[in-house]
Amino acid sequence: MRAAITYQLRIDVKRPIRLRVGRLGHFLFPAGRYVYTGSAKRNLEARIARHLRKEKALRWHIDWLLSASAVKVTAVTRSGEGECALNQMVVGRVVVQGFGASDCRNGCGSHLRYLGGIRT
Repeated sequence: MRAAITYQLRIDVKRPIRLRVGRLGHFLFPAGRYVYTGSAKRNLEARIARHLRKEKALRWHIDWLLSASAVKVTAVTRSGEGECALNQMVVGRVVVQGFGASDCRNGCGSHLRYLGGIRT
């Protein structure tokens, strides 16, 4: 088994929110479930712990989304798969082109995928 180098955050957005995402601009995030795929070459657990904190400097695209009050991480998974390979396994819609994928060279379009509304 390969050591975990990537992670996925399952994220619930409780209501539609309009949000600035760094230099990408302002976007409308529909209410529902999302999956964000990220990686860390070292200190994976520290990166995940950082994402789970509400109070932090806004550095990565995901930080902007996770700082919103209507947003909650509901699950974290870890993987030995490459970031883009793992991201491409997620069937979902791109809401923000380039989100978390500034350095992606594999045509992902975004490392944040919208899965649809949350069933209650």
